[in-house]
Amino acid sequence: MKDQKSLRGGQLLAKYLKEKGVDHVFTLAGGFCNPALEGFMNYQMPVVNCPHEQIAGHLADGHARLTRKPTVCIVGPEGFANAIPAMMEAWGERSPVIFITGSSTLKKQGAGGFKEIDDVSIAEPLTKYSASITDGTRISEFVDRAWRIATSGYPGPVHLSMPVDIMFSSFTEENSLTERPYSSKAPESFRAWPEPKALERTLEIIKNSRKPIIIGGHGVWWSKTEHLLKRIGDEIKIPIFNVPYHQKLLNEDCEAFLGLADVHQYHPSKFAFNESDCILMVGGKLDNQMNFGNPPLFPSDTKLICVNGSHEEIEFNRSADHLLLCDPGAFFESLLDLKHTHQWSYDPVWLGRNLKEREKWILASITDLKKTTDSPAWSGGKIHPLQLSLSVQNVMKNDDILVFDGGNTHFWSEIAVNIAGKNGLSLHQIMHPGSYSMLGVGVSFALSAKSLNPSRTVVLISGDGAFLSGGLSIEAAFQENLPIVVIVDNNGGLDCISQQQERLFKDGSHFATDFRDIPFHGLFTGMGGHGELVTHKDEIEGAVKRAIESGKPACVNVKTKGVISPIVAATSDKRDKASIE
Repeated sequence: MKDQKSLRGGQLLAKYLKEKGVDHVFTLAGGFCNPALEGFMNYQMPVVNCPHEQIAGHLADGHARLTRKPTVCIVGPEGFANAIPAMMEAWGERSPVIFITGSSTLKKQGAGGFKEIDDVSIAEPLTKYSASITDGTRISEFVDRAWRIATSGYPGPVHLSMPVDIMFSSFTEENSLTERPYSSKAPESFRAWPEPKALERTLEIIKNSRKPIIIGGHGVWWSKTEHLLKRIGDEIKIPIFNVPYHQKLLNEDCEAFLGLADVHQYHPSKFAFNESDCILMVGGKLDNQMNFGNPPLFPSDTKLICVNGSHEEIEFNRSADHLLLCDPGAFFESLLDLKHTHQWSYDPVWLGRNLKEREKWILASITDLKKTTDSPAWSGGKIHPLQLSLSVQNVMKNDDILVFDGGNTHFWSEIAVNIAGKNGLSLHQIMHPGSYSMLGVGVSFALSAKSLNPSRTVVLISGDGAFLSGGLSIEAAFQENLPIVVIVDNNGGLDCISQQQERLFKDGSHFATDFRDIPFHGLFTGMGGHGELVTHKDEIEGAVKRAIESGKPACVNVKTKGVISPIVAATSDKRDKASIE
């Protein structure tokens, strides 16, 4: 009889993840996880050792967002506590990260084991699935279940806890072959096809529409159907908008792509919402950013149709007039069929009206910026955050990647992207914090983008507060030889919060939001990178060019003046409470 080969539980874990197709693992190496790390080494799975567990989680999240396949973040028990913020960020974006905890011993669970923590219960509300591997002969089963749940329906993070006694004990490889499914390879994810009568009712409403708009959301990205959305823009000429807090679905080579569905950061969307007779929200949620589907954002006399590929999304959208459970791609193909079979006489003059609104807004934005910065209060070349982002993008080229991180820094950069896009810049991708607006993800996301796109220029525009939250992850840029360019919007504090306080506090002051003058560029030069300080608006473009050309991890530390963004002004001026909603 052939001897059965035995491996430690951690090595088996690595083996089954490898067979599923995992090719990116992130960690802060700890003793609880050593058998798994040995397995990753033996199975030639690249592992990035990070300076902090939260950074490991953000890197895994960034890779998952860009590759649209599961990645792994593995940490020890105390590291699990550090990784929770990254888990929350992945949950907000529905990013299929597999978080793994090397946990305290199973046989003495509840007795006060070394570093014992109830990681399964803590992770449960922030993941689609959280479980402890309770039997070494079932490791393959748990990995398969976690993978299927992470990638099915509306994807999202999952969590597996692997007790140290199972991690270090040995089990035979053949255990996984005695029960179905016999294959450990990644299964295909299932798609929801529409119930014919429900689709017919929805299309009947659309056929009678003359001024429709489409709002594309996360579900379009994760279903990999943005190419069909582009076809709708190119062939049918329907105005298309992107939900806020999600990477762009389309580039500016699609004329019908108009920007964010956000009436504060992109005012032309207000015209589109108010004038439209039918709003098609595909793969999105009617959450706080979408005013929960209510007026005044969605006019009461406008038909609101939500199309979602999973029941998880549908359950968020009860306020829609019509709901359709359907894969975004199948729905887009149905719209194309309507047009090509001449069942829908939509008039693309509607797109032209929206394009004119966009042109008016861009002209007004540039005029206002010039008027502001030419005033005596701005003498000496002081730098407006919108000017900063526009100047950075003036240096960037088509197919470069841009990342933002921060509060007002993020909001002003979103505005700048719409202006730069109209002027012809077609970026390959844009990344930024998700719906939780978590500070400190920027460096990690930029590193993910550069790792996956080594030939592209990757630029991060980060607020100073955001960089302080996650900037030490820049060590991974040096360690992994990933020359990203970091532009620090340095206004000396948490400006977004200061501005809210000044509108909330009775005496008009702000409190506990200021920083000292921090030489961020010096950190980079001290580590062997490139760094420059910029204090005048005319210096920005030259400094950014030199940073890109240096071929090193680089920082351009730009001293800016805090300016309240339209979205912060709109949300803070109308309220007497601390909530941002």
